[in-house]
Amino acid sequence: MPHHLDHYHPPAHTGLDICYQDDELLVCNKPAGLLSVPGRGENKQDSLSRRVQQEYPQALITHRLDMPTSGLLIFALNPAMQREIGLLFQARKIHKKYIAVVNGKPQAPQGEINQPLICDWPNRPLQKIDKDLGKPSLTLYRLIEYDEKHNTSRLELIPKTGRSHQLRVHMQFTGHSILGDVFYARKDIAEKSDRLLLHASALELTHPLTQQTISIHCPPPF
Repeated sequence: MPHHLDHYHPPAHTGLDICYQDDELLVCNKPAGLLSVPGRGENKQDSLSRRVQQEYPQALITHRLDMPTSGLLIFALNPAMQREIGLLFQARKIHKKYIAVVNGKPQAPQGEINQPLICDWPNRPLQKIDKDLGKPSLTLYRLIEYDEKHNTSRLELIPKTGRSHQLRVHMQFTGHSILGDVFYARKDIAEKSDRLLLHASALELTHPLTQQTISIHCPPPF
């Protein structure tokens, strides 16, 4: 069955959490439960891009995070910079790291998940692994710590490709679904947390104007 945002209850707006700012770029920490951009319908207009534009009317979004995912989002402060950041994303020159809490413990402390992904059309926006038709999708993972009491692991995840729901589907594929994932995890794992325990915690890129390396970190709230 298709999943819709019928019950959209964004977190209260208590001010922007700005992690980096210069004359060209703004990087904000998006709270979990907030859309990156407005959705369809009157009740889905509240989003991080709208909140940012209230203070920076010229701000333009350059990429997105899923509504339940928290963490770093880059805004360009002019159209030329939006294009430049878009080209960096296309060339995979923006390096992203995520922190996730997953069920169980991976067999190897680090590794890669290389499984092609495609939209699960009857159940969109869900994605699925499809060896024949899927687009190449690669995720690197590293175990940070294992919590024996709760049988959960904190992982660092590095998406080498930027497919929709990539980290969530790849972790489900390994048998270690992300806690709080109502789309892909078993019900008991989804209910272990009242939010998706996935956070975009680090970004690194070469600034298109200054050519300086910018490294931005934002620890997860969980």
